[in-house]
Amino acid sequence: MTAFAFTNGYIVTPGGVLDQATIAVTDGRIAAIAPEASADAAVDLDGGWIVPGFIDTQVNGGAGVLFNDAPDVEGIAAIGKAHARYGTTAFLPTLISDVPEVIARALDATDAAIEAGVPGVVGVHIEGPVISAARKGIHDAEKFRRLDADFVGLLARPRRGKVMLTLAPEMVSLEDIATLHQAGVILSIGHSDADYDTARAAIAAGMTGVTHLFNAMSPLLHRAPGVVGAAIEDQSIYCGLILDGFHVHDAPVRIAMRARPHDRFLLVTDAMPCVGADVAEFDLHGRRILIEGGRCLGEDGTLAGSALDMAGAFRNAVQRIGLSHADAAMMAATSPAAFLGLSNERGALAPGLVADWVQLTSDLMPAGTWIAGTRIA
Repeated sequence: MTAFAFTNGYIVTPGGVLDQATIAVTDGRIAAIAPEASADAAVDLDGGWIVPGFIDTQVNGGAGVLFNDAPDVEGIAAIGKAHARYGTTAFLPTLISDVPEVIARALDATDAAIEAGVPGVVGVHIEGPVISAARKGIHDAEKFRRLDADFVGLLARPRRGKVMLTLAPEMVSLEDIATLHQAGVILSIGHSDADYDTARAAIAAGMTGVTHLFNAMSPLLHRAPGVVGAAIEDQSIYCGLILDGFHVHDAPVRIAMRARPHDRFLLVTDAMPCVGADVAEFDLHGRRILIEGGRCLGEDGTLAGSALDMAGAFRNAVQRIGLSHADAAMMAATSPAAFLGLSNERGALAPGLVADWVQLTSDLMPAGTWIAGTRIA
């Protein structure tokens, strides 16, 4: 057993925020948390924070690597290592709409990465290609396709980790949604022009998430509530938010937060290869993407993912949206764990769970990341 003691700061636990604590770790899991610092060499947090490790369900790239270009174990490892510097202890490498062969490679590579013990990888997110051309964002419409039996079979095949699929519900049948849901695929609405009734029916059929609320979906209008209206009204599905200050204005985020339970939101980055890398541009399916003023933009000005990391998303949730540190930690860790069906493994500083946590400074900058009780960043 190894004991980690922290003083002069804040430790976010399910039972409340402690000002000092000792976390005992055995075999990579939390054995106990004591509300006092009992180890000989306690860490002075100097007003900083210990929060559960961040879980990011939408990571397109990092360290100069785009998952579409490197759907292999090495690519996944490089992306995970880059994001660990910013507190991400579990993630889904995310594939932007691509051809079936690349999708199959991404699924198999994620299995292989988990088998190889790559730190942090817990599954894969396939974003598209069954999405709406009207709400495509930066996705390449030439890659779009229907959901046929072969694609369903590929997605529904048993995997070592979680499989998340973003799709537009107006592009599929309710039977397809039910089939994939029953096979264990985590289904999320995104890049959709669905009307309110279609979105509601899809949720009832088994869609349990909204990939990035407000972005690339039919908006809330007073006579046409769209996907946004259906999502905000619903109290059960999990809604991702990209809090980079560019994808969505702070005001609608605050409105949505007042309308729904906070534990049904999760922070996502939609991160591109620039996270953890000093690059000014990269290519996406032959398109030049520029990083300007903290944004990733196509040459036509279309947002192309983000340059956001999870520590930045946490910081923005507190400093821009006005959430408590505990609620921000819930949205960065506890809620995504629940959405992925991993609450018995991750998402909180509690006995029995994997010993994943992040140290933040008093101004919420990343100061250290631990996965399974081992510091990796």
